[in-house]
Amino acid sequence: MITTAVTASQRTVSELADLTGASAITIRRDLAELADLGAIRRIRGGAAASARRGSSYPFALRLDDHHSQKEAIAQAAVLAVHPGDCVLLDNGTTAIAVARRLSGAGVTAMALSLHVAAALAERPGDEVIVPGGPIDHDDLAFIGAGAADAVRAMRYDIALISSCAADPATGLSVERWGDAQVKQAILASSRRVVLLATADKFRRTAAHVFAQITDLDAVITADDTPDDIVRELELAGADVTVARASSQTSAARPSGSDA
Repeated sequence: MITTAVTASQRTVSELADLTGASAITIRRDLAELADLGAIRRIRGGAAASARRGSSYPFALRLDDHHSQKEAIAQAAVLAVHPGDCVLLDNGTTAIAVARRLSGAGVTAMALSLHVAAALAERPGDEVIVPGGPIDHDDLAFIGAGAADAVRAMRYDIALISSCAADPATGLSVERWGDAQVKQAILASSRRVVLLATADKFRRTAAHVFAQITDLDAVITADDTPDDIVRELELAGADVTVARASSQTSAARPSGSDA
């Protein structure tokens, strides 16, 4: 079972120090460098193996990963949405956090997963639309040809999208071909496209490239994203917002601000 395998591959800083003989300070520094490269995932008190390219990473595990960062990104994202807007919310765990905040906000929303649709519909006030067709059994996302057709049939004021990987040099990529087709339809049908991404996404690549950073209008990320990545995104023409995940208010600031 994948969950068991992931759990077995976790190690605390103390365990790694015992295994290697290195100090805890050295272990933490090395783990930070490996996490930046995407070789591992940081967890509370230690590290776990990173999902390999093309491997399945269960939705239940992704839901808890980088929780404070996703909440901060979501809080910043809803500031770009206004009552009456036609909004597309992509599949993914960050989109669920956005959907909870947009529930009852008075928007028309295309939801690309049943999880997102349910979160949007928690309170009355939104018109919630789903594309129909098959869904992925794990994350309940709509990723088939029918979903792409449904996306193209509407025009969105803003699309809040996700991506398995967003390496600035390689582009935005996902593991599933159908998902890439849906995302290409999103870009063609949206007046403004905003990528919501945690720091780990910028060090990864996946099989199917659907866009480049230059195709985006904006990127919202959290304050653990390295400055060099933020600069690369800005040089590609994206308007970058860095959301603070270090406090409960999770204030957002433009990347060039010292506030």
